[in-house]
Amino acid sequence: MGLEKGIFKRTELLLGDEVMDRIANVKVIIFGVGGVGSWCAESLVRSGVSKLTLVDSDRICVTNVNRQLMATTKTVGQVKVEALKERLLDINPRAEIRALQQIYSEETADSFELDTYDYIVDAIDSLENKVHLIRTATRTPARFVSSMGAALKMDPTKINVAEFWKVKGCPLAAALRRRLKKGEKPAKKFLCVYSEELLENKGGNSACGTAACLCPKTKNGPGDPELVNHEWCSKKARINGTVAHTTAIFGFTLAGLIMEDIYASFC
Repeated sequence: MGLEKGIFKRTELLLGDEVMDRIANVKVIIFGVGGVGSWCAESLVRSGVSKLTLVDSDRICVTNVNRQLMATTKTVGQVKVEALKERLLDINPRAEIRALQQIYSEETADSFELDTYDYIVDAIDSLENKVHLIRTATRTPARFVSSMGAALKMDPTKINVAEFWKVKGCPLAAALRRRLKKGEKPAKKFLCVYSEELLENKGGNSACGTAACLCPKTKNGPGDPELVNHEWCSKKARINGTVAHTTAIFGFTLAGLIMEDIYASFC
């Protein structure tokens, strides 16, 4: 039994050879490999996806360790996509993992060649860039899935999936809809992972990227020199608390939507 055959034997028993062949050949791109995207990537690779592109501009911050798959005390300071790629190749050394330390934006969108992918996963935080990705991704032939806000959540039973325009109780989804109604609307419907739960922060708001930054700043480091100290925290009106089980369930659910879509095409 070959390495890959052995790794995915249990999945193959459930899904069958034809489905596994399709899973191995689909091309997936994930935008944002933080608390949600990193777990989505892991689930996909463990399920047999072997053509995966990871996009994120950040390096690992000490405040990521509580919820991001590849973030440990040993990886703080490393480029997120590179650290995650190393982890995923430990799972399947034959997987084709592209690690792109880049920012998705209106200016960079064309460089990602989204028309070449079968699945596009949105797990980014920036509202402006998220709106642009939704508009762009829904114009492609790819199946597009998106994560709404995973912060300020604790109850795993309240995490749900709905079509974007039917998402309820999520401030991020509401903000996205307001922006999308003012301009070009999504070209097609897409599913989102979300939760109506909305807790309040109870701790102090010390966040990386502000005057209270917890990460050491440096003029040198791995990855793109222009992004060595890039961060999003200082651009946010507020930093919200998160926990691992919630962000992981969001990520696993996104991966599950992709797996279910592939499986359904054979049923």
